[in-house]
Amino acid sequence: MNFPTSGLCFAGLISMIDPPRATVPDAVMKCRTAGIRVIMVTGDHPITAKAIAASVGIISEGSETVEDIAARLRIPVEQVNKRDARACVINGGQLKDMTSEELVEALKLHPEMVFARTSPQQKLIIVESCQKLGAIVAVTGDGVNDSPALKKADIGVAMGIAGSDAAKNAADMILLDDNFASIVTGVEQGRLIFDNLKKSIAYTLTKNIPELAPYLIYITASVPLPLGCITILFIELCTDIFPSVSLAYERAESDIMHLKPRNPRRDRLVNEALAVYSYFQVGIIQSFAGFVDYFTVMAQEGWFPAYVLGLRSHWENQHLQDLEDSYGQQWTFSQRLYQQYNCYTVFFISIEVCQIADVLIRKTRRLSVFQQGFFRNKVLVIAIVFQLCLGNFLCYCPGMPNVFNFMPIRFQWWLVPVPFGILIFVYDEIRKLGVRRNPGSWYDKELYY
Repeated sequence: MNFPTSGLCFAGLISMIDPPRATVPDAVMKCRTAGIRVIMVTGDHPITAKAIAASVGIISEGSETVEDIAARLRIPVEQVNKRDARACVINGGQLKDMTSEELVEALKLHPEMVFARTSPQQKLIIVESCQKLGAIVAVTGDGVNDSPALKKADIGVAMGIAGSDAAKNAADMILLDDNFASIVTGVEQGRLIFDNLKKSIAYTLTKNIPELAPYLIYITASVPLPLGCITILFIELCTDIFPSVSLAYERAESDIMHLKPRNPRRDRLVNEALAVYSYFQVGIIQSFAGFVDYFTVMAQEGWFPAYVLGLRSHWENQHLQDLEDSYGQQWTFSQRLYQQYNCYTVFFISIEVCQIADVLIRKTRRLSVFQQGFFRNKVLVIAIVFQLCLGNFLCYCPGMPNVFNFMPIRFQWWLVPVPFGILIFVYDEIRKLGVRRNPGSWYDKELYY
């Protein structure tokens, strides 16, 4: 020993502390609320690791380890039922003696886990064990010893400021501010983007049924064509583009971080529930709106529904200039053609009116639209106004019948699809109410897209 050990005089005591960031406890709580499990893996002493984990909420207040229960009951640790312990602190020595199956069982048994004095290889084993449970694993790290775990994880996150080059090269993502709370913010933004993509896709898919149905009825029931090809192009390329894009600007629903993480194997961007709801529920209602308006226009001009069925061959005969309607009035081919343009226009207007209701219900997937607010997404409001203005322009601009097959229609024909738009809105509000009140039920699985 090359320094004196006697005759010393006490001059003072120095202690050092490396506290967690102030934002970490709140971030851990948000993760827990969002169904994300936070596991602490560190090289620190088990006592230090446990204290830090408790201070940031990884070990929640009131949670006990096996050792805590034994101390409280004044019994040996061996007599404590491990299932009674919500938290567990495992050091590297204990982990070395555990089999892979025992580690997986410990991860399943204890919701709150802390690993201390772990080696790089043990960190890798912990990641693999979590993946065996079917979890999507994200690992944060800054040192060379974290590289194997960062590489193995589904998402490796390296620290941008304190991180080593080896950790950054092994990671999938670099955290520029070294702040754990930024990861939680990223999760929230990722959920928002995924939600808004689903909403936009659902809105876009819905109109396919009312666009397809007129041609099916045209072929099977042999009626005059209710909807023209040019009209469909205007729906696809003009009126529906801006509302679908505007849903990307929709703010997050208030419960977005209260939902469990989605199952990547089942909860895809376009799943069965989304297709069924868009095509066979809202899409069918829109189709009925179009056909009711179509038959209303035909009936008001003298062509009753029963008379229209099977009329196609006579209607499209250019040489037939005296086709009689239900009242016995004679129609030339030119008159019939303009009446068909009337039908194109009202079917187009029916789709647009229903699509306005459709884009409003797509603002949320679970919450009521009244909770989300109608006018907070300014881009969506502008898109709806543009949609209405463009529809009016196509209907009433001079020259449209000869150029794009649009006709100036009566005001009452605009009102025919309005009840169907209201029905879509009410129907979706009932669906959302059922989803909120019956989480995890058959209703939730089938109707929550």
